[in-house]
Amino acid sequence: MDSCEMIQFSQRFLPNLLIIMVSIFGCLLMGCGYTFRADGEMMGLKLDSLAIPLMSSTSSELGFEADFTRIIRDEFISNVKILLVSVDKAQAVLSGRIYDITTEPLSFEQTQVTVGGSTSTFSVTSSRRLIIKLDAKLTESASGKVIWHDSAMVERSSFNVGTDPLENRFNRQQAVEEIARLMARRIFLKTVERF
Repeated sequence: MDSCEMIQFSQRFLPNLLIIMVSIFGCLLMGCGYTFRADGEMMGLKLDSLAIPLMSSTSSELGFEADFTRIIRDEFISNVKILLVSVDKAQAVLSGRIYDITTEPLSFEQTQVTVGGSTSTFSVTSSRRLIIKLDAKLTESASGKVIWHDSAMVERSSFNVGTDPLENRFNRQQAVEEIARLMARRIFLKTVERF
């Protein structure tokens, strides 16, 4: 087949091939189960009420559990029609335990200081990475059946570090909230996309 015949072949069959590929891709997407209902109801899982008690923490760092829990509750309130109630009245309970919080240096700034003719270089951390690990599960109240369980959810966020301790604390809190939002989205999707 010479180059002229190859060009004619491509011009004739390429549009049809593209149409077939797009059709197959569309069919696969529609059949994969990853869809939302327009009315905000859960798919494949019928829950009328849900409890999200305070996230627990076995980490040595305490005091952020309330904000973490609030952000997860807000994700459900904002995106699905389900009543959030106390544990004793809920059809299902979403529980979580933060079991590890790690902070590690991310970037450094170097400063040179000359004292008495001797020059020393100091590295000062300018940003840190915060890593939080969560064990979360959704349990049906009546039967005790675990609907889903993820024992190793991990998310990361970075924050700037300076000389002001109050600003550092604020930046770190912002990183915690960012991680909570990322985990809240994952938890929400695990719950509503049951197929």
